[in-house]
Order: sequence, then structure tokens, then C-alpha cells
Amino acid sequence: MGSDQSLCVVRERSLAVVVSGLPSDAHTWSLVYLQLVLEELGHDVTNMGACVPGQELVARCRAMRPGLIVLSSVNGHGFRDGLRVVASLRESPELIATPVVIGGQLDTVGGDPTMASRLLAAGFDRVFSEGAALSEFRSFVAGLTAPAARLVGA
Repeated sequence: MGSDQSLCVVRERSLAVVVSGLPSDAHTWSLVYLQLVLEELGHDVTNMGACVPGQELVARCRAMRPGLIVLSSVNGHGFRDGLRVVASLRESPELIATPVVIGGQLDTVGGDPTMASRLLAAGFDRVFSEGAALSEFRSFVAGLTAPAARLVGA
């Protein structure tokens, strides 16, 4: 490093995060919990609540341009609903690169081994299955906001 260059570590940045239930899911406690976890990590959260129609979610996200969209399922229909919702999100040019994750109870049967890969192929950036450690979710979010080292004065 030359004398006119120094290493600068940029602090973690706060994300605008949208947390939402899926169209057929009326459960709210998981959404509140996710909101609290994300706020504890320093992020600004908009909790859209339960039974959110896909087009309403897309419209809100297009207007907000969040840094992360988190979808939660408790009723076991997350796989089916998630496929439809992520397709709508990815059709919007403003949201094509926005990280979108889904988690919770994604089916009612108990474990189609291809489910996660199908959700990823449909456009999700990460799938958190029921029982996945909260630490995995925290690590994923931290990866989106990790400090970056860069040369200043180069």
C-alpha cells in the first residue's frame, strides 16, 4: 500500500426488509418473531402481515425497493404459495436482484427432498426449512450486510 492509500472498513449497513405471510397463511406470530430478530440486528422492517395477496406484496416491494424480502409459512402451503409469489416478484424488473427467502413449514406431507431445490430454481435465494437453526438465517442476513474493506485514496 502506498503512502496515499489506507484501508477503510465500511460498517455494516442497515437493510430495509419486508416480512410477509403468504396468501393462504393466516398465522402472524412467526412474522412478529422474524420482525423482532431483524430489528435486533439493526434493520428497518415492514411487516405486511398475514394473508398478503401476491400482487399487493409486489406493489409494496416495487415502491419500497427493499434490500431483502422474507416470506414465512406456518400452514404447510408455503411451497405452493411460494412458487407463485416468487414468480410474481421476479417478473418485476425492479425486484429481479432483490434477495428473497422463504422459510417455515413449507408442505403438509413432511419432506419432499426436491422442494428446496425447486424453490431455489424458481427464484428464491435461500430456503429455510422448518427446524432450520435461526443462526442460519442470521448468517444469511449478515452476509448481505457484511463490512467491505476497500482502498481509499487509490
